[in-house]
Amino acid sequence: MPVTRRKFLTTSAAAGSAFLFSSLDALSQPLQSHNMNANFSLKIMATNWGFNGTADEFCSKAKQAGYDGIEVWMPGDEKGRNEIVNAAAKNNLLLGFLYGGGDKNFQKHFDQFKQGMNAAVTYKPIYINCHSGRDYFSYEQNKQFVDFTTQLSKQTGIPFYHETHRGRSMYAAPVTGNFIAQLPDLRLTFDVSHWCNVHESLLGDQEETLDLALSRVDHIHARIGHAEGPQVNDPRAPEWDGAVKAHFSWWDKVVERKKQEGKIMTILTEFGPPDYLPTLPYTRQPVANQWDINVYMMNVLRKRYS
Repeated sequence: MPVTRRKFLTTSAAAGSAFLFSSLDALSQPLQSHNMNANFSLKIMATNWGFNGTADEFCSKAKQAGYDGIEVWMPGDEKGRNEIVNAAAKNNLLLGFLYGGGDKNFQKHFDQFKQGMNAAVTYKPIYINCHSGRDYFSYEQNKQFVDFTTQLSKQTGIPFYHETHRGRSMYAAPVTGNFIAQLPDLRLTFDVSHWCNVHESLLGDQEETLDLALSRVDHIHARIGHAEGPQVNDPRAPEWDGAVKAHFSWWDKVVERKKQEGKIMTILTEFGPPDYLPTLPYTRQPVANQWDINVYMMNVLRKRYS
């Protein structure tokens, strides 16, 4: 019997939906852990990147969605910092700061970095995520960012994590591997989506370097990248199944270590707005809803890792 166009589309959609939900169900199953320490805790953070509203509105929405805390780029002025700190406290949310310098000149950049970090610690965030240095600074220059935060962490008790981010000092896997080999106190924020983009792969040829990096990870930015970009259009779409599973396999290793150590595991859901989120031509309409994607990721991560 001939297949009509409508029947073909209906059948194809049903098959795609079945594939999609089976993949989501698998990722939402609790991760089986060995020798779990009862002191382990999972804290999932919300980003205000792309949020158009006040600090109070953002924190209220994050709390209602079920987040444990927020991670925001530290505002450059005291008024902005007080607003976000007070809004987080009002909504009983943990606070993590993100900060980095921006000047192309090394010394000016480093001075900006130090000034910002010294301001950040006065608000006592649970961690500070560092956009450290630049990919075009020398190793010795970029090393100074790590050395400075290592000393500041010892003085304040606040953990500092250096993010694996394009354009920054930890922009590529082998470059980060060199930092790890020489700096025993270096701790990482693992945003592996950047490395997928930089190396145009899901890193199957760099397993040893990945394992070395994973041993230093204390914080995760949970965005799914792929060989040609730092963010898939929608992780719920079945065509990204391979990329999603690869990222979860890396995150699983970090969480398993944290569970055995009985330490806090912080994860930021960090799918970004346009132009990280692909858009339709001419209209620039995003192809998916950023907030919905991040909440979806939060729920999957909580079911898998709690």
